[in-house]
Amino acid sequence: MMFDSDLVLSALRALTPILLAALGGALCERAGVFNIGLEGMMLMGCFTAVATSWFTGSPWLGVLAAALAAAAYSLILAVGAVTLKGDAVVLGVAMNLLAVGLTSFLLRTVFGVQGTFDDPDLLGLTEIAGFSPLTWLSWAAVGVAAVLLSRHAWGLRLRGVGEAPDAAATLGVSPTKYKYGAVLVSGVLCGLAGAQLALGNVTLFSENMTAGRGWIAVVAVMLGRALPLGVLLAALLFGLAEAAGFRLQGLGLPQQATDAAPYVVTLIALFLTTARRRRTTGASA
Repeated sequence: MMFDSDLVLSALRALTPILLAALGGALCERAGVFNIGLEGMMLMGCFTAVATSWFTGSPWLGVLAAALAAAAYSLILAVGAVTLKGDAVVLGVAMNLLAVGLTSFLLRTVFGVQGTFDDPDLLGLTEIAGFSPLTWLSWAAVGVAAVLLSRHAWGLRLRGVGEAPDAAATLGVSPTKYKYGAVLVSGVLCGLAGAQLALGNVTLFSENMTAGRGWIAVVAVMLGRALPLGVLLAALLFGLAEAAGFRLQGLGLPQQATDAAPYVVTLIALFLTTARRRRTTGASA
């Protein structure tokens, strides 16, 4: 049977890293910073979580270290795009490429292995009612983000900074401060996404193990129009595609075909969304 409760549970586990990263990207989008460095931040979180958990014996210290490391890594985007007024897209691509090379180098330097580090002594996250605590946190974060952006002064000012930074500045709101805050929070969320991927979904680190999930998170931000609920629905769509891919692999389809399922869904969703927006724009014109 293709669709059952196990598929839904698998999809809910698969969506967690995408959802956490996409929420960070949505906050950046609302602040006027287009963040496509989510993939690199997630990958830094993955490696830091595994390394810290292995050396300390505590997966929760791994989660904390992953959040801090990804936040520190996000400063590249904050300084480059906000302070130095650089191109956020170029910086994001550079961050993604740097993270792949840096984590591969650290894998060889710290653990002395290539490809994958997998050790029986590496502790992963425990589950609560069948899900990692970070999964529960990601769902709660959707509600918190929705309330902040729609009702709290911080969220309203953040939206003002993204939509009209000059007008916000005349009211005494610092665009730089809020943009930095949004980028740093996105780094923390991406670090948590990486920790979930490396210590929750599996318990290992593999080179480039994010495998495009950060890019899918960027698409989720676009499909969800940077709205927390919209981002959740988009992440759920991609989580279902990933879970269905694993199910099809178990039914005998080639791994290459099943691995492509989330990305095929991404392309179809982008095509349909773009076509709809063009029709809407043409009708209004």
